[in-house]
Amino acid sequence: MHLVAPSLLSADFTRLGEDIEMVNRSEADWFHVDVMDGVFVPNISFGMPVIKAIGKVARKPLDVHLMIVQPERYFETFRDLGVSWLSIHYEAVQHLHRAVFQIRELGMKAGVVLNPHTPVHVLEDIIADVDLVLLMSVNPGFGGQKFIEQTYSKISKLRLMIEQANSPALIEVDGGVSLDNAGKLLSAGADVLVAGNTVFSSKDPLDTIHQLKGMGS
Repeated sequence: MHLVAPSLLSADFTRLGEDIEMVNRSEADWFHVDVMDGVFVPNISFGMPVIKAIGKVARKPLDVHLMIVQPERYFETFRDLGVSWLSIHYEAVQHLHRAVFQIRELGMKAGVVLNPHTPVHVLEDIIADVDLVLLMSVNPGFGGQKFIEQTYSKISKLRLMIEQANSPALIEVDGGVSLDNAGKLLSAGADVLVAGNTVFSSKDPLDTIHQLKGMGS
């Protein structure tokens, strides 16, 4: 059964507590939290105090996506904030193996993120050691962007690589995920759907999450 992870970047920050409570009540599986530093990507988003506050009221695992340079500086901090899944960009880390093992040694699940232009074959030598691969289906840094169609074939290639390596890795997709393309993403081999605008701009977010959970089953 696939997982659904509403992205808090698209929540209403003036009522963040209410939006978190809605996700707690919903059929969603994780909270997806984007951390941006204004260097690796042009935008700046949640800092540690906000994530600490989210962690106090979230009753589902925190799935944190680091869009920052030198992310290894903060691994212990995110562990202390109660993060369950921590994902770092292939493009932002010099020593990927070391970083992945540091995350796992701290007791978190380790994910690697690929930007739209990065091919999946770059992960061949590490795929057996990661718990999650997050494929960006838009360019990272802003919500509400148009979905990149090439993502479907990328998922299929990655699924084959995971099976050949007997890897435990889940495939997560983030960017432009909607009720229109969710079924096709799951058919291609995705395990986790990150949904931002689709959930938080919906007139009935609980029903939208319910529909996303029901896709492909």
